[in-house]
Amino acid sequence: MEIGMIGIGRMGANMAKRLLRAGHKCVGYARRQETVQARIQDGSISDGATSLQDLVSKLQPRRIIWVMVPAASVDATLETLVPLLDKGDIIVDGGNSYYRDDIRRADMLEKHGIHYVDSGTSGGVWGLERGYCQMIGGEDETVAYLDPIFKALAPGKETAPATPERGQKGGTAEEGYLHCGPHGAGHFVKMVHNGIEYGIMAAYAEGFGILQKANIGKNTHEIDAETAPLQDPRFYQYDIDIPEVAELWRRGSVVGSWLLDLTAHALLKDPNLSQFQGRVSDSGEGRWTIQAAIDEGMPAHVLSAALFSRFSSRGEGEYGNKILSAMRFEFGGHHEKESK
Repeated sequence: MEIGMIGIGRMGANMAKRLLRAGHKCVGYARRQETVQARIQDGSISDGATSLQDLVSKLQPRRIIWVMVPAASVDATLETLVPLLDKGDIIVDGGNSYYRDDIRRADMLEKHGIHYVDSGTSGGVWGLERGYCQMIGGEDETVAYLDPIFKALAPGKETAPATPERGQKGGTAEEGYLHCGPHGAGHFVKMVHNGIEYGIMAAYAEGFGILQKANIGKNTHEIDAETAPLQDPRFYQYDIDIPEVAELWRRGSVVGSWLLDLTAHALLKDPNLSQFQGRVSDSGEGRWTIQAAIDEGMPAHVLSAALFSRFSSRGEGEYGNKILSAMRFEFGGHHEKESK
């Protein structure tokens, strides 16, 4: 099949290269022509385009356009792209768009006779070799038409052991992709997937943080009214080798995961994580997951805490912390202690 890939950064380029390996043709476009040329030279795409119009002209109807751009750029991309397409053409949004935007865009494109599919895609920069887990929303016929593409991108059945007692149930979920429902369903599932990811990452971060401070009993502590005393330093005399614990937990532990594998790799390279400041971004999916939980009346304690932890990591709580310090000073004359 022929695919036009809009957005050939690290993830888009690797997806295009994986499609090429499976025998598909992939024409790539990026705003910067040096990016396009680099992708041609490294074999990520079979051909490059100088504009969206050029991209469309290089594809035979029924055209398939896969969009891998930031969620905030999708509407602007569609505004330019849609007038260039014909009825029956297909647009796939493989980024992290808000599922409600998918429903709006699908309605808009339907008026032009253009089909829309949302495909939440997980796999990151490792997907070229590992494959991409895909959560798909859209019309049955359109999704079925695109099946060879989804199958080529997916990890494949052999990448995970069979679930016990699943038997011969079959289905594409075993391959690593799933038609989750109508427009928006794919990005809804991916949204919750990323919300869970926030929670798992936060749990690892907090757990390793507790291990890292397990030797706090060896330190001297100021005795003053502003500091809660350590009750018994004897219980915190452990110099834990954090990278080795991460490596240990990868083998046979119930908390083992690919995220733990990546954490172990990062700690092996830099045990003190000196190249990082601890400022963690959020691209929207965590917020949208919490909003869905509120709308559904579904408790989401862990995911909410993980999202707010990311805000704190960026200093967003600084003013609130100053309010706390001001109140303590006002009611008790408590002076702030200097940060160490």
